[in-house]
Amino acid sequence: MFFRDREDMELRERSKELDDGCGEPLMLGLASMYSPMTYDYVLVADKVEDKEDVVHKKQVAFMEELKKKNMKVNEIVLDNKVFWGVLAPSEVFEKYKYLLKVSDACNWSGEQKDGAPKSTRIRIVHFVLLHTSLNTGEDLKELIGKGVFESMFCLHERKQQKVLKQKWARWTALFTPQPFSEIRGYFGEKVALYYLWLGWYTFLLVPAAVVGVIIFLYGLAFFKTSPLIQEVCASSNVIMCPRCDKGCEVWRLNTTCSYAKASQLFDNEGTVAFAMFMAIWATLFLELWKRHRAKYVSKWKITDWNDEEEELIMEIVNDPECKPKEFRHSYLRSALVLALATLVLIVIIGLTHALVLSRLVIRVFLSEQDHWELLQKHADSAAVMLGAILHYITMQVMTRVNRVVAFKLCEIEKCRSFATTERSFTVKMFTFQFFTLFSSLIYIAFFLGRINGHPGNYVRLAGKWRLQECHPSGCVTDLFIQMAVILLLKQTLNNIFEFTIPWFQRCFRQTTAKKLQRRCGNCYRKACRREDGKVEPCDTCKIRDWMKNYHLNDVNAFSLFNEYLEMVMQFSFTTIFVAAFPLAPLLALINNLFEIRLDAIKMVSLERRLVPKKTNDIGVWTKVLEAIGVLAVIANGLVIGVSSDFIPRLVYRYHYGPCANGTVTDLDCMTGYINDTLSTAYMSDERVSKDFTLQQMNLSQSVVVNGVYNRTIYINVTQCSYKDYRSNEDYALTSQYWYILAIRFAFVILFEHVVVLCKFIAAWFIPNSPMRVKNRRLQDRFNRLKEELKFMNYRYDTQV
Repeated sequence: MFFRDREDMELRERSKELDDGCGEPLMLGLASMYSPMTYDYVLVADKVEDKEDVVHKKQVAFMEELKKKNMKVNEIVLDNKVFWGVLAPSEVFEKYKYLLKVSDACNWSGEQKDGAPKSTRIRIVHFVLLHTSLNTGEDLKELIGKGVFESMFCLHERKQQKVLKQKWARWTALFTPQPFSEIRGYFGEKVALYYLWLGWYTFLLVPAAVVGVIIFLYGLAFFKTSPLIQEVCASSNVIMCPRCDKGCEVWRLNTTCSYAKASQLFDNEGTVAFAMFMAIWATLFLELWKRHRAKYVSKWKITDWNDEEEELIMEIVNDPECKPKEFRHSYLRSALVLALATLVLIVIIGLTHALVLSRLVIRVFLSEQDHWELLQKHADSAAVMLGAILHYITMQVMTRVNRVVAFKLCEIEKCRSFATTERSFTVKMFTFQFFTLFSSLIYIAFFLGRINGHPGNYVRLAGKWRLQECHPSGCVTDLFIQMAVILLLKQTLNNIFEFTIPWFQRCFRQTTAKKLQRRCGNCYRKACRREDGKVEPCDTCKIRDWMKNYHLNDVNAFSLFNEYLEMVMQFSFTTIFVAAFPLAPLLALINNLFEIRLDAIKMVSLERRLVPKKTNDIGVWTKVLEAIGVLAVIANGLVIGVSSDFIPRLVYRYHYGPCANGTVTDLDCMTGYINDTLSTAYMSDERVSKDFTLQQMNLSQSVVVNGVYNRTIYINVTQCSYKDYRSNEDYALTSQYWYILAIRFAFVILFEHVVVLCKFIAAWFIPNSPMRVKNRRLQDRFNRLKEELKFMNYRYDTQV
């Protein structure tokens, strides 16, 4: 055969290199390239005493099917469990290597000349096991689902585990570089690329976090000197309208002085520059990531690797008589999936409305609690906080629901390969999670306080609950509170549960495992030595190793997907709406420093070994990140132009304020801005009197005598202010409102075009692959062509 000739030529070349010094080369046989190895995979099932039982017959039949494929199967019984070790023959990997050489996309792999590494053996055997069926058509997944087998797992390697623990999977290695080559050799390229991406993302969060802190400090520097804050805090004569229908009274504007100060921290001129910076940062991150990835992909020789083609190769290796799964497309299935996905999104948006309603109910409930004076006084802020907590709980519940729905939709699609299924599942799951996470934030950013109406014509849900209003200082603080609570809860609680639950489970299982291992007997090493002098683990050593792996926490094909989803959603938080929360990159940076080691410890010590997968990219996640970058530009432009008071302040400074039309005065240019944003409602208006009762128009005032509280008196007021640009006579929107609205939209269009242009320039300016990587690739191609010519000459000489 062709590949036998090629192997013979390569062995002769290697024999020349390994000359023993006496003029005679050390001839290498193909079998000598493989050293004795542990078993590639282990299956576990409950022991069945009755040999005539259907479960036992299916277990025996499945093992017979494996033996027909020349798989070595070793059965060991321990108490009420049966373990089967599966070891693949060398010819399976020879076929795999040869098909890699002749394939279109995988022929540059570095696995062609050397023996198959343990990670490749596990991947191939895993595929063979999953694609081995009984005569009834039942495959291994169905047999596990029916209880014929309990579980299947590949084994950890103790030496490599120890190396990874010392270099990587420990808390003391928090600031040490990650050993990507060792990670790749043990867990495969897919896991290595995840940590490569996560490490690069964390590294580039440093400049984003530094700039975010500077913006926060900028707001803090003008905390006391801002004329807007001084105007709010000094407005003791400005009486604001009640914020709800029942239990709310009129209030003085200066009572919310602290709220106005908090708004200034996150809604100032610096946030505009920071939003532009983060939009460009997202593009630079992706472009620089492509270059960073290209270095390692070229080093690992998987530049042209194709997941679907490798899957096709393994199908042939598993069954040479198999037929390829053809590509199919059904418009009916696609339409059904689209309709169901749309229905799910409608349900998620409906939950957002429920969250909005819950905030209204909480606010009304707290405002009516006379015995909880503190909560009654800060009912709006408490409603925002509790609403954010409810949003987090909804996210946790919907994450599990979304996962089940996404799997079901993928089953309806009937994708051709696992790689296609994974891409489809990723897109669906991310879409569902994005709407679950951001629907409430979108409402707060773009709808809160803008659709609530005005005195005399308030908008009410179900004709009962009045929609919440924004503070006179703006709605950005509400958005900040929502983001801060969700991000802190999501990162803190998720990391705690993600680490402690597997840790406690392992501790509990290890206690059980130690009791069982005492019954395994003792190995005196002689039992592990064969007649030819080579060492091969005896049954006692095998079962101990298998038991240690069996009692670790289970993993599946989508375990790594969960880590990606968590980090990509964090990336969304870090870029989308970042104008309202400049400290988000800093929190993400701190979280990721611990997240890397937490995931490493979990994968190496707490969980069973992931099946090593080979790939050359992070897959469809790259497209998802690019989409997030585009959404970040749109969202931040809208937050600055529509949600924040940046544009109204700018218009007031240059068109309506003391400095309008270039007028020079001794006053600050923003003096009078707060009053300019307020309109007045009069109780003499019949429509207003229907919305506010006389009791609500009573203003409480404390009487202090000689510095000591004496009593509280109530003053009845006949008018109150609310934030809006409306006429005091007929409540129609003023010309100033329309002028500001036009400037808002003009700013959004200008902002997005400028930022998108900068993104395109950055993407064009930075090549996806460094020149040295391209030159290395060129040299590899040149050497390959020379080897092919050399091999042709060798065949010609042998024939002659």
